[in-house]
Amino acid sequence: MPYLSLYIKIRLGAKLFFYYFCAVKKTSIIRTENFDMTNLENEPVEAFPYAPPTEDIKEKYKEVFELNHSLKVPFTKLIFDKLVAFVILICCLPVILLLLLANWIEGIIIPENRGPLFFYYNAVSHGKVFKKWKIRLIKTSYIDKELQAKGDWHAYKKEWMPEARTHLGGIVKKFYLDEIPQFWMVLRGDMSIVGPRPLAIHHYERDLEQGNVTRKLIRGGLLGYGHVRKGTAEFGKPVYEYEYVYRYMHYSPWKLLMTDLYVVWRGVVVMSKGGGH
Repeated sequence: MPYLSLYIKIRLGAKLFFYYFCAVKKTSIIRTENFDMTNLENEPVEAFPYAPPTEDIKEKYKEVFELNHSLKVPFTKLIFDKLVAFVILICCLPVILLLLLANWIEGIIIPENRGPLFFYYNAVSHGKVFKKWKIRLIKTSYIDKELQAKGDWHAYKKEWMPEARTHLGGIVKKFYLDEIPQFWMVLRGDMSIVGPRPLAIHHYERDLEQGNVTRKLIRGGLLGYGHVRKGTAEFGKPVYEYEYVYRYMHYSPWKLLMTDLYVVWRGVVVMSKGGGH
């Protein structure tokens, strides 16, 4: 049982690491059927770039649309997820310490920018609601406190307003450092390293309503087969997520791992350019 022992050690080590740097309060999770959709029309366009499936996609990936159950995570992918997430969290420890220090200093110099480094909103992965943690980008005065208490993504929808950003938030977004806490979500089993990006509850429901099904079939990922095409005309096209689910169903675990490594490489290239899309 060496794999089981390794897995337990990884989970325990990561849990101690995360709770040391981020005090997580237990709050209730929103049920999707009670979610308020009234703010949809006030959202920035960048918040939901995903297109509905075309007829060609529905025909080519017909078996994906016919699935009535979620897919089990392959063992090799599970181990890959845990090991990569654990190693990156440890390697990012100096970065997190630096961000905590920078956030504290900026809060002293500019009181308006003061606030916690971490925040969460309720999102959906594998058809299940979970708390999606990120690093705060905007001033607390631009955050809707009532919606924040409910874990509602709309509390942070002013993220795309330049005047709402903190100085640290601008740097963090440019190099996608706001995603670092999600490696903890991978260790918890809420997400994978590679998979369709998990969406806020109302975005998930909107995606379902327009006919997309990938996000209820497999775990959401830090990087997606389509997500790594950010900054190009291909970003937001659903064909890449359906192709990934198809490979998920038909590739051997090791061949699927090669796809994941390719996506990770593409993701590193995107991050290194510092686009902050």
